[in-house]
Amino acid sequence: MKINYRYVRKTLVKYFNLMPAKEEEQSVIDQVKGAIVFRGTNLWILMFAILIASLGLNVNSTAVIIGAMLISPLMGPIIGMGLSVGISDLELLKQSLKNYGVATLISVVTATVYFLLSPLSEAQSELLARTSPTLYDVMIAFFGGAAGVLALTTKSKGQVIPGVAIATALMPPLCTAGYGLATAQWPYFFGAFYLFFINTVFIATSTFLGVKLMRFHSVQNLDSEAVRRGRKVVYSLVLLTMIPAAILTVNIVRENMQENSKKQFVKAEFDQSGTHILSSQLKGDTLRVVAVGKEITEARIAEARARMQFYGLEDVALVVIQAENTEDLALATTLSTAEHANAVLSQQVSDLQHQLAAVAAFDTLSTNVSKEAVPLFPEVKTVTVGKMGGVLTAVVTPQEGVRLEKETVKRIGEWLRVRMNDGKVDVIVRNLSLTVEN
Repeated sequence: MKINYRYVRKTLVKYFNLMPAKEEEQSVIDQVKGAIVFRGTNLWILMFAILIASLGLNVNSTAVIIGAMLISPLMGPIIGMGLSVGISDLELLKQSLKNYGVATLISVVTATVYFLLSPLSEAQSELLARTSPTLYDVMIAFFGGAAGVLALTTKSKGQVIPGVAIATALMPPLCTAGYGLATAQWPYFFGAFYLFFINTVFIATSTFLGVKLMRFHSVQNLDSEAVRRGRKVVYSLVLLTMIPAAILTVNIVRENMQENSKKQFVKAEFDQSGTHILSSQLKGDTLRVVAVGKEITEARIAEARARMQFYGLEDVALVVIQAENTEDLALATTLSTAEHANAVLSQQVSDLQHQLAAVAAFDTLSTNVSKEAVPLFPEVKTVTVGKMGGVLTAVVTPQEGVRLEKETVKRIGEWLRVRMNDGKVDVIVRNLSLTVEN
């Protein structure tokens, strides 16, 4: 059957063509300009929305957070930035950037003040979800912004804008950043602020592309070189914003793959009649499997260890804790925990013994040095060597009526530095203080 490509193309254009529904350009620009200003009503609404979102994060209420996102006016300046770049309106870009900065600052300050005063200081799951952005957040921001700009530039708007506000979630990251500031937890602050920056960049980028797609006319006629420079800046910003998110995504995907490998390994290797696997936890380089019921033989455990490489777990140690019933299991788990605690305690004792041996060796050496110094330096009555703030320090007492010269003190310091095998020594004399170092 011969395909009529012209007919297919005509049909696709008919269904996907946006131009018949295009809104009047000046009307769109006026609407955006009215939404970017943060004074009076808009400013108060922003502060109330931030407080509502902070409360929602504080009490872990998704419904409250969604309500805050619906009333937030933060989308205005971001869409304004994308539109201004798309139509080459430098004045609109300046206004959008200025109001974006004002809105961001006020939002973070408001959230910080709230969390400083709030009696609830524990980070809830809704708050923690805004601290580790990934490429999925990039795609959400881009496609959400694309839906928003199409709703803005066409006559058939529907209920898109509220949905975009919820999907892109501009408010919660700013509130989480305020929480990070209030509690001095900088990973929360930087992670949440990075998520907000991702949303900003990709909503603005999709707005810019949407404006170009809808063929909006430029306000200013810029030369081709200026256009190329502007595009380079936009593309560079997009790429730089994506790189950390891509790295985080790779780590999350790797962790998920490792978790799936663990589940497949435990199911395939330890699934037997009469045995119930209570838990399997992969933590660091150790897989801990807890089982009750029929015993898993040592031979089967050894075979399982040999096959771990086929599940990508070749560098993971396998620990199996099992018992016939839960009481025995509790005892086995307790013994395992006690063994671990005993190993930790033994290591601490060993470290302490090494420290004590080092102190004893230093005391012996410092005593010998004190005895050796007097014959070598007749001007000196006593030399006391010790550590002050981790620095080798020698307190020198000269013979009665003798004033040690700087050169003599320097020679004493050089000798002590070599004798004590230390790179630096502070020499303190009653009439002089000198630091000698390599």
